[in-house]
Amino acid sequence: MSFTVLAVILAAGLLGPALALPQRWRIPIVIGELLGGLILGKTGLGYLHAEDAGFTQLATIGFALVMFVAGTHVPVRDSQLRSALPSGTLRAVAVGVVAAVLGAVTASVFDTGHPALYAVLMASSSAALILPTIDSLGLGGPRVLQLLPQVALADTACIVALPLAIDPPNAVRAAVGSLLVVGAGVLLYLVLNRLERNGVRHRIHRVSERRRFAVELRINLIIVFALAALATETHVSVMLAGFVFGLAVSAVGEARRLAHQLFAVTDGFLGPVFFVWLGSSLDLGELVSEPHLLLLGAALGGGAILAHLAARVLGQPVSLTLLASAQLGVPVAAATVGTQLQILRPGESTALILGALITVAVASLGGSLAARAGLTAPRD
Repeated sequence: MSFTVLAVILAAGLLGPALALPQRWRIPIVIGELLGGLILGKTGLGYLHAEDAGFTQLATIGFALVMFVAGTHVPVRDSQLRSALPSGTLRAVAVGVVAAVLGAVTASVFDTGHPALYAVLMASSSAALILPTIDSLGLGGPRVLQLLPQVALADTACIVALPLAIDPPNAVRAAVGSLLVVGAGVLLYLVLNRLERNGVRHRIHRVSERRRFAVELRINLIIVFALAALATETHVSVMLAGFVFGLAVSAVGEARRLAHQLFAVTDGFLGPVFFVWLGSSLDLGELVSEPHLLLLGAALGGGAILAHLAARVLGQPVSLTLLASAQLGVPVAAATVGTQLQILRPGESTALILGALITVAVASLGGSLAARAGLTAPRD
């Protein structure tokens, strides 16, 4: 991949902030980045080639970092979540049960043989999309607080379950790989927590900040890539590696300077590369030529929304059920891994992304409705 192509990729990624700029639209940045890839990739001009080895490698690194940042967004240390944990857990389970039924029905109707995969997709909630939306809209109060553990649990459970669901014949291998990655994440948390308590991290931070060494960023990138290597060797998506380490960092407590550095590297460079790559790999022409794939995408998106509406029975406002239905990381991983392993049929990966985009649009509406309904944090 040449520097010219890389410059074009990053220029295409600018569609993200351009579309997200009008606040009244509330369009996530990744939508514009995906659109940039669609325009320049298979669907559009054909300038970008997702099969390019250099492009793919940068995109894979970006995916790992996107999921790492998503993991750091989960408020693991928030003590207020403890009181909301029972209700949030119950709602996540209820959504999962309904998603299992709808996933089986969808797989049967479309004869794809992926009931477990569809169930995981429909049950998932994207913490990387939902938590920033809550912050940007100023949502708060007891009902919103109950949403947080629901989203965190659903996101974590579905990320762990995805490798098992996407390739059932190799579920045992995927389970072992997932356990190894999760175990490595737990070990890292214990080590990082120890370094935090005995003051070693603070000393490293002070020296690094004073001397401009960026040591914390370097160490965290080394760990992310090492976990990604472990995931790759054990046939697990790098998504799990990034997310698990993100949770560990969140549990210990992320330094503000490190957060800014990660934002620069991920959201300013490698994240956009990944989403443009993903958009360039999709061929919407397949959906037009085969309407059943278009219907499959609509069914997956609609099924996710219906599954999350089940939480309404447990007292959750409709606006928050819609917000909770937002999904991105899990469908993206399913499309990416499924295509690499040649498990999905031609065009099926595009249908998965279409379903995710439907939920993102509906979740944006749900967030707006919640703000209008007064589900906002009290002002000081």
